[in-house]
Amino acid sequence: MLTVQNLTKKYGKTLAVDGVGFSVPDGRVGILLGPNGAGKSTVIKSIAGLLRYKGIIQIQGQDSRSMEAKRCFAYVPEMPYMYDALTVREHMEFITRAYGVEVTQEEILRLFDRFELTDKQDKLGNELSKGMMQKVSICCALVVKPKVILLDEPMVGLDPAAIKELKAVILELRDQGCTVLISTHMLEMVKELWDVTFVMDKGHILGTYPRESVGNEDLEELFFQVTGQAEGEGSGKAEEAREDVCAGKGGR
Repeated sequence: MLTVQNLTKKYGKTLAVDGVGFSVPDGRVGILLGPNGAGKSTVIKSIAGLLRYKGIIQIQGQDSRSMEAKRCFAYVPEMPYMYDALTVREHMEFITRAYGVEVTQEEILRLFDRFELTDKQDKLGNELSKGMMQKVSICCALVVKPKVILLDEPMVGLDPAAIKELKAVILELRDQGCTVLISTHMLEMVKELWDVTFVMDKGHILGTYPRESVGNEDLEELFFQVTGQAEGEGSGKAEEAREDVCAGKGGR
C-alpha cells in the first residue's frame, strides 16, 4: 500500500506541489493524471526518495525513506538512465544484488523475452536507444518483484508491442497484489488499467475517482470536467489542456 499525506515541495520560491494526499491500496492501479506542469513527476520523484519534501509518505506502512520501504518498491523514471560500461544483463544483476533478491536466470530471460531484449543483453548502456533503455528500466524494476511500483510516463518512447506487453504486466502485478502508481498525460494508454484516478493540476489533487464510483463515465470527459472547473469552462486554457492531454503533449 502507498499512502501520501500533505506532500509539499518547493523549487526555490516556486510551490510545485501543495498539500497533496492520496492512497493506493494493495492490488490496485492508481493513475496520477494531469497536464504539463501539474506536478505529477514531482510527486513520483518525492515518493521515490529523489527529492526533499515536507509531508508523510508511507510504503507498506513504512516511512518511504527507510531501508524497509526502499527494499519493497521499484521506480521506472520518465528518462531512463543506464551505466555506459555495463551491459543489459549486468544492469539486471546489479539491481538484484542491490536489492538482495534471489532471481533465477530463467526469470531474467523471461523478462528479456517479453520485452524483446534477448538479443540486446550483451549490449552496453551507451549502445541502446531511449526506447531500449526504457525497456531495460522496466525489466530492472520488475526483476526485484516489488510490492509497490512507481511508473513515471512509462509508455513514452516505447514501441506498440512493448506498450501492449507493459499493459499486460501491470494487470498481472495488480492481480498479484502489487500496488501500482502511474503518472501519465496519455489518457488512451491507461483507460483499461486504472482502478482509481487522481486528477492533478497546478500542484493540487483536484479530485479522486475510484472506477466503481465513476461508472460508465468516460475518463477523458471526467478529466476535462474537473480541470475545466479549475480553468473556467470553455476558456482558452481549458481547451489547451484538452489538446495537451489528448495529443500527449507535456507530462510533468
